[in-house]
Amino acid sequence: MTDTAALARARELLAEHPVLDGHNDLPWALREQVGYVLDRCDIAQDQSARLHTDLARLRSGGVGGQFWSVYVKAEYQGDKAVSATLEQIDCVRALVERYPEHLRLARTADEVVAARADGRVASLMGAEGGHSINCSLATLRALHELGVRYLTLTHNDNVPWADSATDEPAANGLTSFGVEVVREMNRLGMLVDLSHVAADTMRDALRATRAPVIFSHSSSRAVCDHPRNIPDDVLAALPANGGVAMATFVPKFVLPEAIEWSKAAETSLGAQGLHPLSTTPEALEALRVYESANPRPVATVATVADHLDHMREVAGIDHIGIGGDFDGTAFTPVGLEDVAGYPNLIAELLVRGWSAADLAKLTWHNAVRVLRDAEAVARDLQRTERPSVATIDQLDG
Repeated sequence: MTDTAALARARELLAEHPVLDGHNDLPWALREQVGYVLDRCDIAQDQSARLHTDLARLRSGGVGGQFWSVYVKAEYQGDKAVSATLEQIDCVRALVERYPEHLRLARTADEVVAARADGRVASLMGAEGGHSINCSLATLRALHELGVRYLTLTHNDNVPWADSATDEPAANGLTSFGVEVVREMNRLGMLVDLSHVAADTMRDALRATRAPVIFSHSSSRAVCDHPRNIPDDVLAALPANGGVAMATFVPKFVLPEAIEWSKAAETSLGAQGLHPLSTTPEALEALRVYESANPRPVATVATVADHLDHMREVAGIDHIGIGGDFDGTAFTPVGLEDVAGYPNLIAELLVRGWSAADLAKLTWHNAVRVLRDAEAVARDLQRTERPSVATIDQLDG
């Protein structure tokens, strides 16, 4: 198959089985760049100068469903983290209300399928980091009631009840309260997201959960040895759990040569008083200046495909998906510059011999299934369990 033929076939496949992507940080980018004043950043217009995402590029990329991240910085703690998460949720709702011909809020697998059938991008929400619930199961339930359908247990820093992949071990996985968080998420039907967490937290969560888990935006540690990625033993446990690992595109997580470069670049940003994860114009310009003096190792579509090849081999085709992390990273691979790039990845996989049935599972069916399975578990649990009112002080002392 020629590259041209593969790309044409990829577009055909995505028209039938679109991408349900696990993670996009557009709401945070809108917070940082325009303070949620959507008139100042109309995604019905071309926003390629400052964002990875707009409506036209979502269509061009074959996106049929999107988990919009309602992430807040780990520096936000306590009530500030909760309030900021609510503001992020409000942003997603405002986008859906502003663009009803393009986006539709979805809370269930059936609503995802129905939105897609009506030509809308099914818009789900995922909270990125357990600090968003401020150690409160009632707050967790409130986020679920507002439509949040996954919680990433940590972001880059530990929370009092779970260890992060990029912090020093404190709980050595999940504490007793952390296990209770997972179990209450199961009862609600909220997906347990294990991106960002330490490997021991992944393993503890897999032991604790009664429902399938997801990794909303993580790739393979065997291919790129970064702590944000998934070890093979965890990938191998996904078939028994029923979960889905959604490969991310962030260069420092997929290209080994990019790890040290990214650390140095983030250190340079910090020395200038800029947050290392910021995507503000000031931070992006500082990164461009740094890059001009320090050439960056460049990831490509093939780099990401290498991860997917390995993840399919270890976890199986029924347990992988895609979570690009667009608008949550300053750099993207060549060919995956923005949300219009998904056809390039599907074309690469076609050239590598992936079947149409395999690609349909990767892009759409696995993610829909895991939602549906978590909902089924919740229905069963709600017949026998009441909402937990346990506190971290009671369980962890």
